[in-house]
Amino acid sequence: MKSLNQTQILPKWRIVIMRGLYLLTFVGLAFDSYSTLFNPGEMLDTITGVAFVFWASYATLMGFGVRYPVQMMPLLFLQLFYKALWIIGVYMPMYNAGVVTENAQSFFWICVTAVILDVIVIPWPYVLNNYVKVFFKFQSQPV
Repeated sequence: MKSLNQTQILPKWRIVIMRGLYLLTFVGLAFDSYSTLFNPGEMLDTITGVAFVFWASYATLMGFGVRYPVQMMPLLFLQLFYKALWIIGVYMPMYNAGVVTENAQSFFWICVTAVILDVIVIPWPYVLNNYVKVFFKFQSQPV
């Protein structure tokens, strides 16, 4: 792969909105996750602890996305997929059973907003050319 400045491939406006989304996610997630980890109020159970460590790590990597927006694009895919799957696999069954909690309803709107922003911000032609088409090239690649 050529050593190319990836930010030159996409228009400047696209890079700016990608950086904005990385920054928004970093700020929104880092404060809550790190404050919970370092000052939890009560001991976290295993799964809750794993979730907060994941979110803190994810927030930190989103901070790197502000500097390296194209290279960190897989984080946007992760955000798109996990929030869309949460809506489908967690919220919808709760909704259909009539047991939606206030927290679930609040997180639902966060997920809907994030999915919409991800779909708008992700440069889909770039993804098609640099991820999808490359994935389906079954030529022998040097290691």
